Amino acid sequence: MSILITGGTGYIGSHTVVELINKGYDVVIVDNLSNSKYEVTNRIKTITNKDVNFYQIDVCDKVSLKEVFKRHSIDAVIHFAGLKAVGESTIMPMKYYENNIMSTLSLIEVMKEFNCKNLIFSSSATVYGPQDVMPIKEDASLSATNPYGRTKLMIEDMLRDYAF
Repeated sequence: MSILITGGTGYIGSHTVVELINKGYDVVIVDNLSNSKYEVTNRIKTITNKDVNFYQIDVCDKVSLKEVFKRHSIDAVIHFAGLKAVGESTIMPMKYYENNIMSTLSLIEVMKEFNCKNLIFSSSATVYGPQDVMPIKEDASLSATNPYGRTKLMIEDMLRDYAF
């Protein structure tokens, strides 16, 4: 099984990549390195003793993303890529809407074209906004209070509408 990890050189992405490789999966990483470094691929190789399929691509770039899908028989995607700083999102909200929403739209369109129907989306607890009861349950009301959280909530809505 071949799994595409978007944002695979980030903190959570790289740890996921290591675990998947150690479980015997063929892993392909797509990352634009805006929040990480190429050196992470060398560390993954050191930890796993396996070469890493890495492409420095922005997920918004559908043409390049299609090339990855053509080269690899992608069975599933774990989507970690995206801008992630709550504070920065309040200063530059359009940057967050453009990047996070458009990258996901690009990804699901390419997935559809290649008949890849398995997606895990990395959302955020920020989609729940302030809550009186902790820990937050998944069926809690949704009310993101910042642009970052709203992009995650919009993507959740898009994915529900798309319904792989």
